[in-house]
Amino acid sequence: MGFNVAIAGATGAVGAELIDLLARRNFPVENLTLLASKRSVGKKLNYNGKEIAVKELTENSFQGIDIAFFSAGASRSKEFCPSAVKSGAVVIDNSSAFRMEREVPLIVPEVNPEATFSHKGIIANPNCSTIQMVVVLKPLHDAARIKRVVVSTYQSVSGTGAQAIEELKSQIESYVKGSEMKISIYPYQIAFNVIPHIDVFMENGYTKEEMKMVEETCKIMDAPEIKVSATCVRVPVFRAHSESIQIETEKKLTASEATRILRQAPGIIVKDEREPGGYPVPLEVSGTFETYVGRLREDISVENGLAFWVVADQLYKGAALNAIQIAELLITDPRGLKK
Repeated sequence: MGFNVAIAGATGAVGAELIDLLARRNFPVENLTLLASKRSVGKKLNYNGKEIAVKELTENSFQGIDIAFFSAGASRSKEFCPSAVKSGAVVIDNSSAFRMEREVPLIVPEVNPEATFSHKGIIANPNCSTIQMVVVLKPLHDAARIKRVVVSTYQSVSGTGAQAIEELKSQIESYVKGSEMKISIYPYQIAFNVIPHIDVFMENGYTKEEMKMVEETCKIMDAPEIKVSATCVRVPVFRAHSESIQIETEKKLTASEATRILRQAPGIIVKDEREPGGYPVPLEVSGTFETYVGRLREDISVENGLAFWVVADQLYKGAALNAIQIAELLITDPRGLKK
């Protein structure tokens, strides 16, 4: 039994990964509809060995669609997701448009799968930096109750989109050639640089990206009492995000206890040897499905604290893979998608 699937934003970086992962994970697709803006109409994209022409995203694009993945940005999601739901599709939205709405579940399958089935037509895919963090926080929270999280991110340019990936490549090539670098995506050149600014600044001095991590973490983990402080930084890495995380817990967890817990948790690979190269780095994690943890140690600045390093592929676990895992929940659980 197959499902009729649509991807809105099919020509973008996340859209391309959705197309690829549907095939790689043998998702039961009966028909695949690829949607984008008018300027991309007619462009052919490869899915599972066959070419599919892109159609224009309109309010009438979702007749007969069972599952609609949206990766076209928040404004397009707000405009077209209601039409998809009205047509009978379940929407899995990768944008920030609906994440904090009370009736929209915000899902990371390793963390809160049960919440998936409370949807009313739209399921939100969390922010990429939040996803990989909560995958690791959840088993530790279950064991010792987390009180406070301080996180600094090292976020790849893929989080900004395909144009940012091309700009980093272009700037590196310009550096090698000794020519002038072109800057258009970020306020500074990103090659050989780091930029402590992702998304717009808020009144409290945090950026919107940082506040997403604060608010989404509490919602996903159903733990409004957890205090989160984030500093989000863009780095010249192509597609994997890294995070330095410190947590304070109610109950004492030793580093060895935390390591044992994380080794048994779903979706996590612990690489933690106290020697050169004994930790995950974005270059080796790019192109993998799991969330990697290393540098795990007891935080010497607080009584019940842990510090660790987390790395995951932004386009996979941070976006397309998590969305497809949500869809897999829908089609494999009796409470999910009905056919």
